[in-house]
Amino acid sequence: MQERKLDYRVVTEGLLFPEGPIAMDDGSVLVVEIKGGRLIRVWPDARKQVVAELGGGPNGAAIGPDGACYVANNGGFHWLTEDIFDTRGYMRPHGRAHDYAGGSIQRVDLETGEVTTLYTHCDGVPINGPNDIVFDANGDMWFTDHGKTYGRVMDSGAVYHAAADGSWIRQAIFPMVTPNGAGLSPDERTLYVSETETGRLWRWPISGRGEVSKQAWPSPNGGILHGQATGYQRFDSMALEANGNICVATLVTGGISVFSPEGEKLEYWQGPEPYCTNICFGGPAMKTAWITVSGRGLLIAVDWPRPGLPLLHQRMGVTA
Repeated sequence: MQERKLDYRVVTEGLLFPEGPIAMDDGSVLVVEIKGGRLIRVWPDARKQVVAELGGGPNGAAIGPDGACYVANNGGFHWLTEDIFDTRGYMRPHGRAHDYAGGSIQRVDLETGEVTTLYTHCDGVPINGPNDIVFDANGDMWFTDHGKTYGRVMDSGAVYHAAADGSWIRQAIFPMVTPNGAGLSPDERTLYVSETETGRLWRWPISGRGEVSKQAWPSPNGGILHGQATGYQRFDSMALEANGNICVATLVTGGISVFSPEGEKLEYWQGPEPYCTNICFGGPAMKTAWITVSGRGLLIAVDWPRPGLPLLHQRMGVTA
């Protein structure tokens, strides 16, 4: 495995724990602010524009088949602010928000900023802490429910498949330990999910709408272990390269870990701080990586050595 430092440039700063970057065709990047409860558009000249006030804790985002932005809202964290890592006011989440009222999947009209709540439950069971979203070619979304930690209790997590219009949702995988990032292989036959606290990357063959093929015990969740952390790393969200490599943002030992489609850990790119939370691809030839550096409130850009895999909205040419 190769280890390198990210050679990055800061696109903008002053974000309130950014996550869920989306590279748009107009050169802007959408991010959510988990602490700020907002969807923000960041322009190449560092300008920030508030697109929508979301409340709670918007954690992940994706453009759907209709050009709207879909947000996984975890309902909010409690926050600690400290002067550490040479940063005044370094932010980090710590458990469930005191005013937590549940998680949800939200739809944002990018033209008007109108916010619609699509899902808060599945078959009567609350969605506790939605974290990440990826759309498939059919226009349905896979999303993770990371769960919440409060006091001595940690929720079991799950993965769902749902329609973009709010009409259909199915639990596909349960239980998981803090599922976080979600991604699809280039042929969309494989679903990848990272777990934060275990530092593990799992995969499942997709067998139908809302269905995956599952391994028997002793797999704890029916998945196939695809890769795992080196040392103490907690896994966050992910993006895929066009060749099928899986790029997982890592916490604590912050950076980007790259796994091959066969499960080999190829590279580790060291980031500037412990909260490198997410990555997306875009730009010329899909070779620009935008990474959220959340504790310091940064969005950074990196010239990536290989092209990223276009997501649904990039394949459709959505520019809204």
